[in-house]
Amino acid sequence: MPNGKRLTRAEQKALRPLQILEAAFEEFVKNGYAASRVEDIAERVGVTKGTVYVYFPTKEQLFEAMIQHISAPLRKVLRTSDTLKGRAAEKLQQFIELLYDHIVDDRKSRELMRFVIAEGARFPDLIDRHHEEFIAPIIGRIQEILDEGVALNEFRRKPAEFADVTMSPMLAMVIVRLIFDDRQDIDRNAFRHEHLQLVLNSLTG
Repeated sequence: MPNGKRLTRAEQKALRPLQILEAAFEEFVKNGYAASRVEDIAERVGVTKGTVYVYFPTKEQLFEAMIQHISAPLRKVLRTSDTLKGRAAEKLQQFIELLYDHIVDDRKSRELMRFVIAEGARFPDLIDRHHEEFIAPIIGRIQEILDEGVALNEFRRKPAEFADVTMSPMLAMVIVRLIFDDRQDIDRNAFRHEHLQLVLNSLTG
């Protein structure tokens, strides 16, 4: 505990929902939604199952709140995307680097993709809302940069029509890290560099 200061009961109570969400994340990662038990989440926090239900009345609501909680890096990506500077190519490079920093390198963001794939059929409305709130705006921001580059004659029109394609190598890196964790020795910086070169060469070549 910082400076050895004990938390007051009010401070402990205020922290409890966050502690539960962090514990839920670890339990859902370990076991998946179906096999995770609320009592095991409560045990991670050191509270009773009833305490968890005080904050999150159902396991479904707990899962949904956990998804929102671990989406924080995506919120930061969207906020920072409004501050990009320079020509279109420079903005695109900055944005891709931002995605690597806050998605590829962030464990919660990587695991978020696992949840989307594994639990999408169980929670279609949740996944659709998540896409509309986070993924679609990120893709839309990339498309804005691509369109800007085309308008300024920096980019060729045809490759710049599909922002999804621009993100594809990064998503491949996320999937590889999800599958192998740290068992595969992947040079993240070299991979990112080749990703940037592939994208920029196709847009400007």
